[in-house]
Amino acid sequence: MDVREMAGVVNRLKRAQGQLSGVLDMIEAGRDVESVLQQLKAVTRALDRAAYVALVTELTSTIPPEAGIATEDLERAERLFLTLR
Repeated sequence: MDVREMAGVVNRLKRAQGQLSGVLDMIEAGRDVESVLQQLKAVTRALDRAAYVALVTELTSTIPPEAGIATEDLERAERLFLTLR
């Protein structure tokens, strides 16, 4: 795994880490459960997207550029991946 290629994953994970920290603050502040669950769902989705980006980064690094992966195909694959939960 090339660290430079995974920069997008690292950024997404750092964002999710910040979101999770915010959820902890919400709980400690006594916020309502609905708000906490809504934010937990957002953290989960951010982690799922990071997993998808990691997978695509790894897979596309093994596919030669001349294979021509269409952006629409990657977007469709992301939608399908995110429905696996």
